[in-house]
Amino acid sequence: MATADRNTAADEMRKLRPFWRDGRIIQWPARESRRRLVLAEVVRAFSPGKRLAEADVDAILREFWPDHCQLRRALVERELLNRKDGVYWRVG
Repeated sequence: MATADRNTAADEMRKLRPFWRDGRIIQWPARESRRRLVLAEVVRAFSPGKRLAEADVDAILREFWPDHCQLRRALVERELLNRKDGVYWRVG
């Protein structure tokens, strides 16, 4: 089972490589499956359950991609981040 997990992780990193370099997004993926991989990497910057103001979220997201608004919307739309009254937190 551990070998299967390693193979899956290696496959995901191979798929992620064209879009992710040195902790930053270098190209926005056209395919939804690749976008999910990129967003899974980004959301790791947020501690689960920690509540942040929108300005703090934007500051974190700017480190990954210049269009932080696009990135924030994508995270919320895919339910990786929750939002209520201008406060954001990581799901899970």
